[in-house]
Amino acid sequence: MMYKPQEHILVIFGGSGDLTRRKLIPALLALSGQDLLPDQFAVLGVGRTPYTDASYREMLAGHLQGGKDFLHSVFYLSMDPGKKEDYGILKTRLSEIAAARQTGINHIFYLATPPELYTSIPAFLADAGLTSREDGSWRRFILEKPFGTDYRSARDLNETLLRCLNEDQIYRIDHYLGKETVQNLLVTRFSNGIFEPLWNRNYVHHVQITSSERIGIETRGGYYDQAGALRDMLQNHLLQILGLIAMEPPTVISSDAIRNEILKVFQSFRPITGKAIKRQVIRGQYVGSRVQGETFKGYREEQDVPGDSRTETFVAMKMYIDNWRWGGIPFYIRTGKRLPTRVTEVVVHFKPTPHTLFCKWDQGVDNGNQLVIRIQPDEGILIQFGVKVQGAGFKVQDVKMDFHYKDLIDNKLPEAYQRLLLDCMQGDSTLFSRKDTVEAAWKFVDPILSAWDNDPSIPLHEYPVGTWGPDAAEQMIEGDVFTWRYPCRNRSDEGEYCAL
Repeated sequence: MMYKPQEHILVIFGGSGDLTRRKLIPALLALSGQDLLPDQFAVLGVGRTPYTDASYREMLAGHLQGGKDFLHSVFYLSMDPGKKEDYGILKTRLSEIAAARQTGINHIFYLATPPELYTSIPAFLADAGLTSREDGSWRRFILEKPFGTDYRSARDLNETLLRCLNEDQIYRIDHYLGKETVQNLLVTRFSNGIFEPLWNRNYVHHVQITSSERIGIETRGGYYDQAGALRDMLQNHLLQILGLIAMEPPTVISSDAIRNEILKVFQSFRPITGKAIKRQVIRGQYVGSRVQGETFKGYREEQDVPGDSRTETFVAMKMYIDNWRWGGIPFYIRTGKRLPTRVTEVVVHFKPTPHTLFCKWDQGVDNGNQLVIRIQPDEGILIQFGVKVQGAGFKVQDVKMDFHYKDLIDNKLPEAYQRLLLDCMQGDSTLFSRKDTVEAAWKFVDPILSAWDNDPSIPLHEYPVGTWGPDAAEQMIEGDVFTWRYPCRNRSDEGEYCAL
């Protein structure tokens, strides 16, 4: 629901960082333009860079279109978030801003910092008396990913945070869940009588989730080589999307009800262990190639990447959900860097008719009926089905019926951070990850990561820049007539833009 939150101060640790400049402040400016910020509101950027209020506003103004009036509510404090003794200065500054802006004593603390500060910042805030909730006030904490690097580290991080915070104060952000079309998964499923009766093992042959990126790792080699595609994308973003696709209808649309159903899905994942890892999980790494006359470097030639790195830049997985609705139905997930285009979508492949009466007019592969939910770009929904080709006979041609968000009168989709910031301000944690789901996701991927680290016989496949990943991933889909859906075959087809 879009309404003004209570008055508060938003404190951004990492206030001089890239995320704040590129995403957080522009999102706040957009909310201000929609009159969705409190009348009494302030932002306090916190960081080591020695800005003043004036120089900080000037720096931010260089990254914004307009926003001069909004920036009057933005302040800055130069301090070291890793030093406990500096938090007394922070407490004093918050009191000064609260008095000047009449914001009251509600606070959101956004940790746009390296993960190693996720435990120390809340602990230092607690020691300074800034986490306690008194006289009806609230304190909320937003944490960016990565939330742990494996099951044990995620569990330890949760346990440490819960020593000084309550679970309902912690908002683990996943910007993919803030995308309008991800949220529309729930509406598509549960508000349409034509979809929900078919959303089960009786009518669905398999489900595909694809998230591809055209870019490489850019300047993130140091981080990415420690993470890889499985940790960076699949463990968090794509499993959360899978949870929304596969969950049971909640009893009510509320944060706990929805997240309870997602947790049940995660708890139903069939473990992938032992020999199944080689069969069901394909990892790849891009190698240099020429595309449209342009030469692209391989992953091992990128900045800050070791020349013998075995970090995966592509992963494809076949997995199962062992419950009554989905028993025996495969889910296929793939994600990778340096693929032909940027696209994220869910494809529900329905089972073919039990008896084939008509032939395809072009004699091509029959992938049957499909429901495509495009998350980015060209956001929308597409249904593929067969119709008769004009003329004599009964030859069938596939046609597509689609809806595009851009066709709406108000066609500007809100950025994910706008929605997630507003939700936190309103105390709605529906689109934020909960402790138990985070740990369940790590518990599922841990055996795969361990096998990759300890079993040198598991191959790391190479794939040229501009292709859809290793050939081994092409063999994963069950059934002779089914293949991955390819939104764009190669760079020369679509390039950066890929139409639904």
